Parts: sequence; structure tokens; C-alpha cells
Amino acid sequence: MIGRRANPVSFAMLALLVSGGALIAGFAALRPSGPIAMTNVVEESSAPSRTRETVISCEKLPHVPGKSITTTLVDFPPGIEVPRHRHAGSVTAYVLKGTLNSQLDSNPMGTFGPGGSWFEPPGTLHTYVGNPSATEPAQIMAIFVADSDCGKLTIFEDE
Repeated sequence: MIGRRANPVSFAMLALLVSGGALIAGFAALRPSGPIAMTNVVEESSAPSRTRETVISCEKLPHVPGKSITTTLVDFPPGIEVPRHRHAGSVTAYVLKGTLNSQLDSNPMGTFGPGGSWFEPPGTLHTYVGNPSATEPAQIMAIFVADSDCGKLTIFEDE
């Protein structure tokens, strides 16, 4: 693009996705294939009224002391609306299937379909996220960069 400057936020989001993907690919050779059960991190429920988080990996970042990168799949049942929440670390969300409406702080709500993504700086209030479909589930891959304890990833406002 001649004469146009790249949006620094878009560039940062792309860089986080690329570096997260490279780390995941690098660690994939060292880990068994398939999801890894990490009961201290994952809060799963068979009830269709809740999201289901599946941790794929949580690895320390050797070049960023005290931080880890955690990759999760989050499934959103049809019609679900997630309570207001925050994340202790940075988050990049990438929609794999379905459609989600998402709003951060007082920014305008966005609608994201497959291939859509958004970035959440640490501590940002996620005021709304919901699956607007009454029949189709949605799924995202969420990549968190947070403290190295691989602990709780989501803090709900009512906690």
C-alpha cells in the first residue's frame, strides 16, 4: 500500500497472532496431540447455558520472564450471553465458527464471524459477548499472555 500507514493496533494484533501461532507450532512437537486436561485452569460445564473452555496449552515464555501463553478453545452455545468480565493478561480472540457480538468498555459493539478477531488489553472490561444465533453454536480460539502460574484466566464482575 503506497502512501498509507498500517494501523498500529492491527499490526500489534497480527504480531500477537503470528507469534502465538509460531509458539504453538513449536511446542506442538513437544506435546502429545489433542487437548490437554488441566483441571486447575478449565472450568467446564455440560450445561448448555454456559461457555465451555478447553485449554490446549499453557507454556512459559522464555523470552518474557514471569509470563506464559495459554491457548484455549471457547465454545458458545446458541443464544448465550456471557456476564461482564475481565482478563488479567492480554487476549487475542479468533472466531473459528459461528457469530459473536462483542463489546469492550464503552466502545461500539462489533459482530465477528469466522476469521474475525479482536484484542483485549489486560484488565479491559468485556461489557458484552454473546452468540446471537438461536440455533448455531460459536467457537473462538483465545490466546492469553498472562502471569506464569497458568491460573484463572477470566474474572467475572460479580466475583
